[in-house]
Amino acid sequence: MKVVSSLKSLKSRHADCQVVRRKGRIYVICKSHPRFKARQG
Repeated sequence: MKVVSSLKSLKSRHADCQVVRRKGRIYVICKSHPRFKARQG
């Protein structure tokens, strides 16, 4: 998974992308385009 410098830009990349916080990490999950998955922290 490629981690971008700011996950804010990933949210605006696609409509289905969701920014989720789990266990202190920030994830971007996207059901329709799984290649947009990312993790930070």
